[in-house]
Formats: sequence, C-alpha cells, structure tokens
Amino acid sequence: MRRDKIFPYLLILPVILYLFLFLIYPSEKVIELAFRTEEGNFTLNYFFQMFKDSRFFDALKYTFLLVITIVPLQIVTAILIGFLVNKKFKGSKMFLYICAIPLGIADLAAGLIFLSIFTQHGYLNSILYYLGIIKSPLPFISYENTHFVFLAILLAEHWRATAIVLIIIVAGLEMISKDYIEAAEVMGANSFQKLFHVILPLLKPSIQSALIIRTIFAFQMFAVVLALGGDIIPVLAGESYFWYYLYRNPHIASCYAVLIIVISLLITGFYIRILRTRYEIAI
Repeated sequence: MRRDKIFPYLLILPVILYLFLFLIYPSEKVIELAFRTEEGNFTLNYFFQMFKDSRFFDALKYTFLLVITIVPLQIVTAILIGFLVNKKFKGSKMFLYICAIPLGIADLAAGLIFLSIFTQHGYLNSILYYLGIIKSPLPFISYENTHFVFLAILLAEHWRATAIVLIIIVAGLEMISKDYIEAAEVMGANSFQKLFHVILPLLKPSIQSALIIRTIFAFQMFAVVLALGGDIIPVLAGESYFWYYLYRNPHIASCYAVLIIVISLLITGFYIRILRTRYEIAI
C-alpha cells in the first residue's frame, strides 16, 4: 500500500529534477545577478543601466511587434489547418505530417534557410534574375531595408513554429465530441453558428495553452532574428546575449532576462484570466 502511494511521485520525479536543474535554479541565479552587486549588496543600478542602453527601447519595440504579429497569425493559421485536417479527407494524415515537419527544425536552421532565400545572392534573387525581372541583385537583407528584414523574420518564424500551435489545436479538436456538433445541427445551427458557439468555446482550453506557449517562446526568440537580421532588428533576448557574451556584463544581461520573465508571466496571467473556462454543473 505504501509503495502505491510513493509510485506516482517517482513517476514525476524526473520532471521535477529537470525543472529544478534547467528552470528554477538558473532563474534564481539570473535574478540574483540582476539585483546583487559583486559584493552581494542589493541594487537597482543594473536595471537603470539597461534602461539607458541605446538599443533598449528598440529591442522592446521590435520584440512586442514580433509577438503581436507572429502569435495571432500562427493561431489563425493553425486553426484553419486544424479544421482542414479534422475533415478527415483522403491523405489528411500525410498533410498533417508535412505541416508538422518544421517542428523538428531548430530556430537557427530555419533562420539560415530563409537567409539562403533572401540574401543578395540567394534563391529569390537568382529566380528573379533568371526570369529577367531584375538586372542586378536586390538588397532584401540590409540596414536600408529594415521593413523587409522584419517581414523575413516574420515569415521564417511563422513557418518554423506554427507546427507547435497546430499540434495543440489538432489535439483539442480531436477531443471535441461529435455529439455536440450533431446536436447543433439538429437544432438548426449553420456552419458559422457551429463554429462560434460550439467548436471555438470547446477549443478555448487548447487555444489558451497554445497562446501561452507560443507567446513565451516568441519573447525568447533570438536565433532566427540573429541569422536573418544580425543587429538590424534588436530584440530583448538578443540584447541579453550580446551583453553576456560580447560586452561581458552578466548583470545587465540578467536584467534583460528578468524583464522577459516578468513580461511573460504578466501576459500568461492575462491569458489565464481572459480565456479561463467556466464549468457549470446542471442539477
């Protein structure tokens, strides 16, 4: 009997150890570096230095711009593909498998793939030159063309990470009982009514999970930005990297990391509050 009580805890022990070693302990060290001097005294001077950084507000701006464009676009794309897969047409499983392939591609690799497309001697310029549309390569990735650099990052991240959202949405759709859809049809609901009054409300927990996961990862986005834009498009995670490895200042680097953690927690709390599911028990 005692073994039965201990066994569930033994099953989750690897997860607890993983979270402690790779999440809780590093986070505690990051917070300590952000708020303590070399002598161990509490200070806010590192945060003031971060705010005075010439690239701070640009990094904050571009990070939020990427998040508010990438995350909704990925949610909408994943829902549309999920509905299509849920129709169970011939070859739907293969179609889902193809859509999920980017899930196994690293973010840096995705950035390099799109860099090979948009660079001055990349595939896009080669195709345009071969078709006679241009006579010389166009500088898609350059300091003078920051808007296209932003668009290239958006496309690369959308292609790479939508699969994460898609898997969550497809799993949520599979859990929706067909009885609800059939009951709505019997009551005369049209396609839009079934979508907005039956499917999407039942899909809300999956959408909430997808939003939380993708938003947290989007705030940590760095490798795709570095591969495509270098320092043309600054982001918070990139500034943390630069301050740690290039400027050799782990304190300010930790301040950027703490800021990402705080923003992620606030937005997660907002998602949980706005999209929380209310369960009502009819008696």
